[in-house]
Amino acid sequence: MRWEQLLLDDAFTGGALAWVPGRTPHVGQLVYPVGGALDKLYFQEVNLTPNGDPQALGDPGHIQLRGPVRQVVTRTVQGESLLAVRSDYHCALWKVSKQGHPAPLQVLQVGKGATGISLSPHLPGELAVCSRSGTVCLWTPQDGLQQVYKDPETLVFWDPSPWRWADFTAHPRVLTVGDRTGVKMIDTKGPPGCGLLLFRGGAEASCQKGERVLLTQYLGKCGPEPLLPTVHLICTQFSLYLMDERLPLVPMLKWDHGLPSAPLWAQLQPPPRPGHPQPLILGGQGGHLQLLHLTGEGASVPRLAGPPQSLPSSSDSLSAFPLLEPRSQWRLQERLKAPTIGLAATIPSSASKPVLSLFQLSAAGDVFYQRLHLQAEPGHHSRAPTASWTPQATACCSRWLKTLLEVPPTPPVWAAPTFSNRCLLNQVEPSKVEQKVPEGLRAAMAEGRLLQQRDLGSLPSAEPPPAPEPGPENELSARLEAAWEGRVAAWWEKQQGRSSGPRKPPKRHKRRTQLSSTFSSLSGRLDLSDATSPPHSPDRTSSEARPQPLATPPSQELTQELWAQGVPSERQQTLRDYMAKLPVQGDAPGEVSSSLSQSATPSWQQTLQGGATQLPPRRNPPRGAALPSSQTSSFQATPSRQQTPGLSGSQRHRKKPRMGF
Repeated sequence: MRWEQLLLDDAFTGGALAWVPGRTPHVGQLVYPVGGALDKLYFQEVNLTPNGDPQALGDPGHIQLRGPVRQVVTRTVQGESLLAVRSDYHCALWKVSKQGHPAPLQVLQVGKGATGISLSPHLPGELAVCSRSGTVCLWTPQDGLQQVYKDPETLVFWDPSPWRWADFTAHPRVLTVGDRTGVKMIDTKGPPGCGLLLFRGGAEASCQKGERVLLTQYLGKCGPEPLLPTVHLICTQFSLYLMDERLPLVPMLKWDHGLPSAPLWAQLQPPPRPGHPQPLILGGQGGHLQLLHLTGEGASVPRLAGPPQSLPSSSDSLSAFPLLEPRSQWRLQERLKAPTIGLAATIPSSASKPVLSLFQLSAAGDVFYQRLHLQAEPGHHSRAPTASWTPQATACCSRWLKTLLEVPPTPPVWAAPTFSNRCLLNQVEPSKVEQKVPEGLRAAMAEGRLLQQRDLGSLPSAEPPPAPEPGPENELSARLEAAWEGRVAAWWEKQQGRSSGPRKPPKRHKRRTQLSSTFSSLSGRLDLSDATSPPHSPDRTSSEARPQPLATPPSQELTQELWAQGVPSERQQTLRDYMAKLPVQGDAPGEVSSSLSQSATPSWQQTLQGGATQLPPRRNPPRGAALPSSQTSSFQATPSRQQTPGLSGSQRHRKKPRMGF
């Protein structure tokens, strides 16, 4: 939003300065906002002397508002002077008497934000208000508030700006509605949506690329006898257009104004004498002013009477002030370059020579005044006027400058966005050496010599940077450090010796095996040692029953190579246990079944009862299947191991479960 305001700040479109006529032609009131927030409305009575500078009559009256003043509009209709003020979200209307006392009439609240107001030149007290939502409302004391138009979209092509503007025309019930793309005439009594385009930004008006409408104003009612009753002024950032209601879309006059800043204010004054052209003043946001003279009556086409004139701006008066010290000169220059937010002009009718009194309001709250002597004969305006200073003006500016320099500089309300990293740097405390530098600099300048090191004093010794903390060993850093010091050979020998030393065995992932294979291999290998031995004593039996290291006999390892090929390692033990339970070749089926019921069943049932592990289902071996001799011996040795003399099958003690099962 701030970057857009740097390019174009349309909040003060129309101007926040107005001239209200008073009880005599030379006396009137300047109405303008003051204060840091521009929320205080001043009413300053001014006397315009015929041959001198304006004089302020008394202290100004003021009205405190609840928002910043963006636009001030005045209009005198049927002898009544009306004053309208636009803020961001409120609009107010006052009636000003001949003595200069304002009386409030109405306050309107605009929820979406107001962008422009206009007073009707036909009916007293009629006000047109535009909002950012594209709504145009008409307010009168008799009928109140009435919505006459609403369109959130732009007229000709899409533009992101929410700016809208409304003004009156030669017909009391016809309004003009404008945005950045064009201007449209609407009938307040007609059906919604009807209207006619008055100006289209494009090829019809020979517009440039990127040209946008900045201001639209009705020029028909600028005096008792207007010369241009149906003409509208449309300003863009490049050109000025004069459009006639009777011939829409065709500009009657186009002129490239060449203002460095965007023209947001226009003031058309009545002709000072019968037959003279009408002065038109254009004001840019940067304080640039131009004076044009329009002529044309009846059916004649409006045209420019002579070349336009560039008027002096507030910054051009810097050369008339006395030369100051650099800091004060910079403050004065910045004050004079403040953006302009309002423009007002008037021509006293009783003056012997036509004089144009011009007022400018800056964003800093200063009101600048200049007077221009208009030429009696149209067409002789080639010479641009220059800033002239009278003794009274010089004394007034001297007092203003003295007051300006006495007030301490205030921080700006807002600054343009900058991309600086100064805020990221820590503030360094000034050292004693910095205090000696100005003294040495002054001494060197007084003697007219160069600044030496002794003038600066002894510089503080820089502390060495802290040593890096020791971190984990980095092979690349050690190698680079050794190469830098020329010890690459020693580093390489050290690495070779480290690599040839003993290494830790790699960690293997633990693999879970089935409990059935573990217990079956344990019982089978314990029985191999007792297959041919006589019965032992209970003590020896208990000592031998302790778990022994799991190992595979050499004979079994040889037989595994034949049938274990292609079987995963985690499946070999399960297959080994399964083949151990197969019947021996040559035995009868009945013998095999009896041996299984007498020998294998008790030990395996005890194992299954101790831990909830299930064995694969028992299947009958295929015919002709041969078993190794080692597995046959282990299979037949199991009954002799578990049938202890003196114990029956029902009194046999159950083995204590191992490993917690």
